[in-house]
Amino acid sequence: MQVLSHDGRISNLDLAERVGLSPSACLRRVQELERRGVIRGYRARLDTAQVGRGFLAYVTVGLAEHTKAAQHAFESAVRTAPEVVECHNVAGAFEYLLRVEARDLAAYKAFHTDRLGTVPHVRSITSYIVMGSPKDDRA
Repeated sequence: MQVLSHDGRISNLDLAERVGLSPSACLRRVQELERRGVIRGYRARLDTAQVGRGFLAYVTVGLAEHTKAAQHAFESAVRTAPEVVECHNVAGAFEYLLRVEARDLAAYKAFHTDRLGTVPHVRSITSYIVMGSPKDDRA
């Protein structure tokens, strides 16, 4: 799975050779992993700067209320925000960790103020601006 997670476009023949299986056995295993939902999909890694989303921030969000309704309302709001590319409910000092991509600082500020800042139940927002990414192994 490590080979496939690193290069989802690898041919079945090359994958079989790299993992030491026959092509037919390799194909059956990959298809079984897809069927069981272990492989949830394939995606392209885009250069965010070239697609107009070169500003990256990780944002922590604390909620004022710790209720199922407050969580549901917040999660519904971020699902519709195109700037939010990841949303994780986490344990710790805040409830959510977001990965936010925007065109630039001005676009991020508009998202922060006009979108995220208006979501009901949001108590705190802390932004961590990414200065560089020396390692990023996400598929």
